[in-house]
Amino acid sequence: MGSEATILTSGPKRRRALSVPTRVLPTRVMIVDDSLTVRTALARMIAAEPDLEVVCKTSSAELALQQLRKTPADVVLLDLEMPGMGGLQALPKILEAHSSTQVLVVSTLAEDGAEATLAALSMGAADTMPKPRSGGFVPAYCEALLGKIRALGNGNCPAAGHAANVAAQKLRSLPRQAPEVLAIGASTGGIHSLCTLLENLPREFNLPILVTQHLPASFMPVFARQLELAAARKAWVAEDGMAINPGNIYVALGTGHLNVMRRSTGLACKITHQTMPSGCVPSVDPMFETLGKATEGRAIGIVLSGMGKDGATGAADLVDQGGTIFAQDEKTSAVWGMPRAVAERGLASAILPPADLAKRIMATLGAAAWK
Repeated sequence: MGSEATILTSGPKRRRALSVPTRVLPTRVMIVDDSLTVRTALARMIAAEPDLEVVCKTSSAELALQQLRKTPADVVLLDLEMPGMGGLQALPKILEAHSSTQVLVVSTLAEDGAEATLAALSMGAADTMPKPRSGGFVPAYCEALLGKIRALGNGNCPAAGHAANVAAQKLRSLPRQAPEVLAIGASTGGIHSLCTLLENLPREFNLPILVTQHLPASFMPVFARQLELAAARKAWVAEDGMAINPGNIYVALGTGHLNVMRRSTGLACKITHQTMPSGCVPSVDPMFETLGKATEGRAIGIVLSGMGKDGATGAADLVDQGGTIFAQDEKTSAVWGMPRAVAERGLASAILPPADLAKRIMATLGAAAWK
């Protein structure tokens, strides 16, 4: 494929009622893919939406970086496999070009390549979507892709009244009882936040860590290895009945929910498969709810970047049991949906960037966190 960069100016768009009233201007989208067919199909689909605007479509990462200096984009659709500078190499440069730009990886590796996809997510890509194969631009795919673009484009623009609602909520006071478990829930944009948080926890931090991240089941073993590197501690994909030991990380598998139960020998994992109101598998809600009961509230739950409200119901249960909830702040979240849900309900005792959440955890735990 020859190199190509096409700058598109906004033209007349059809008008229709939208459920996203918070942006006056349309979300600006850049498409970076070496396939002319894919670029054209994506551009036509996006340009047909009145709240979205394709500002550039380009065949290489090099051209994309050049154009970003002239034409800012809210969301960049980035292929990972391209001649010359690949998507992984370009990703940090794209994020550095504009701090507010969100990257959505659209690649065949999003379905088949856990290593490359999770590397992109840990480096700061907000979300992933498989590149459709021949004839794959079916309505369901288009709806899902457009939904992700809208969420990322509007992720840091709360709907009218949301900011005021959160500002009006007072932070909860911290409980006095020492926690024995740290549990983290995340979705869109959460892997980068999660890795940042874990990297900032000192190696001496010795509480067990439970993680529920919305990911396909096939990605979970690679995800666990990634967390091992970030946290410098052993990580396991949770199995039913697996003991929860200090200094270890337990990751919810992609086909069920990670629950916590109390046995005579201590805490253990329990895997369940019930349908949750959020529709998420795995879901954060069962982890928080059962953790609160199993520890009698001696736990800290953290809600990181993600779409929707998964985790809010479980967070309320954990707080009711005497536990503590921290949330990621709006500015550093790719999508401030899940953290906002707990913040607006007045469940959070702290709302901070991931690195600061790690410091707050240590400040809260004191000697209880150390060997």
